[in-house]
Amino acid sequence: MRWIQILSNRWPLFIAAILLAGCAAMGTGDGVQVTMTGAEEVPPVTTAASGTGVLRVAEDMSVSGRFKLQNAAQILVAHIHVGAAGATGPVIIPLRKIADNEWEVPPGAKLTESQYQSYKAGGLYVNFHSAKYKGGEIRGQIRPSGGGRSGY
Repeated sequence: MRWIQILSNRWPLFIAAILLAGCAAMGTGDGVQVTMTGAEEVPPVTTAASGTGVLRVAEDMSVSGRFKLQNAAQILVAHIHVGAAGATGPVIIPLRKIADNEWEVPPGAKLTESQYQSYKAGGLYVNFHSAKYKGGEIRGQIRPSGGGRSGY
């Protein structure tokens, strides 16, 4: 009888714990925050340019995201690459310019299973190439905090 009284007093905590665990497993829906600087380039470059963005990976491994640059001039192209921090790698998703210093993942972009595994391990990065720094002026490693899909 005593255990029923104990459970009846603590059931709200139990329900809250289950809900929090479910929310954590689903992701925040806010996506992965990415910060781009010249210091992350390989090799590092000295530039006043920087940027921030958000990348989202859905349950079906489709990708969306937007990036905004500051103090960037003559950005020619931008991509998401496979590659660990400090290493370079191949382009997997070309980004699309939507306004001055604003870029987005084009509709329909999707990761393969191998690319998704790299994403979970922090092995993708976003890179912005300029007329001055053709190999890349600013770069940001994509590091998902939950180790998985970021939801919408």
